[in-house]
Amino acid sequence: MLFGYARVSSADQNPAHQIDALTRAGIDAANIHTDHAGGAKASRPQLDAVLARMRDGDTLVITRLDRLGRSVLHLITLGAELRERGIGLKVLEQGIDTATAEGRAMFGMLSVLAELQRELIVANTRDGLAAARARGRKGGRPPKLTEDQIALAQQLYDAGEKTVAQIATMLNVPRTTVYGHLNKRTPVASAPTDPVSTVAAVPVAPARTSRICPSCGYEPSTRAEAAHQRGDLAVIWLHPHTDNPADPGSVIARSHCHQCEPGPPAFDVACTVCGDGPILAGDFAQTARSGALPDPVQQWLTASGWTVLPELRCPDHT
Repeated sequence: MLFGYARVSSADQNPAHQIDALTRAGIDAANIHTDHAGGAKASRPQLDAVLARMRDGDTLVITRLDRLGRSVLHLITLGAELRERGIGLKVLEQGIDTATAEGRAMFGMLSVLAELQRELIVANTRDGLAAARARGRKGGRPPKLTEDQIALAQQLYDAGEKTVAQIATMLNVPRTTVYGHLNKRTPVASAPTDPVSTVAAVPVAPARTSRICPSCGYEPSTRAEAAHQRGDLAVIWLHPHTDNPADPGSVIARSHCHQCEPGPPAFDVACTVCGDGPILAGDFAQTARSGALPDPVQQWLTASGWTVLPELRCPDHT
């Protein structure tokens, strides 16, 4: 039996041309699976679904190799898995059919060439960034706040006049952006009152946090992007622990960069004093939007030192 797989990188792209090509190849519409995911994304539910449906003697049909694999390694591994299961692979635009020796050889060569192309793109990008830095240009995402806005946010934060959430609303930026620019160094200790003591107070430097995302492993390539990422990783996201059937209502806490940050719905749990707090994702956010925090979230907050009733207070303001 023939099965088809199509993929586009984002929801606003149209996979119709891939689906039309698969239909012309003789694949029934019910056997065509389509994903909307970038090439590097690990989650491809429709690809997993079609692979689960296929049996020995079936054939997977795609339009191009880059529609199938997340990387060359993934592509080669997937090709080997299909061969072990007795499943064929046909690539329409590149004339590959692994049912033949020529097709298997072409599959291997194209995989090597794709890896070479990727390495050349990376090398050229690095050369371009180095040349741009030599001319005084800075890479990375443009900052969302001007120097004056950053100074204002720092002034309001230091004075205790506004919470982080209020500052973010005033500047019309996400709360993570404000976190990324605030200087939260520990204040200098007061001078000792003992006139005999001559030990000067020493400011305590902030602990340096890793700029590598612990959830997806993404590492920023520029200082500007790293500053944004540290701000993103300072926020805790609470997810329902759906992978734990023994305790489906449990909570899993994660940090996310802009590459893997959960999409909507999201709900901001903010301390009524300072505005800090975690962000709820998925079903937790959906429930909180109806007016009540989910019980697992309340239990997590309480265990973390929060006061939930009569109002939300973080451990610093209980």
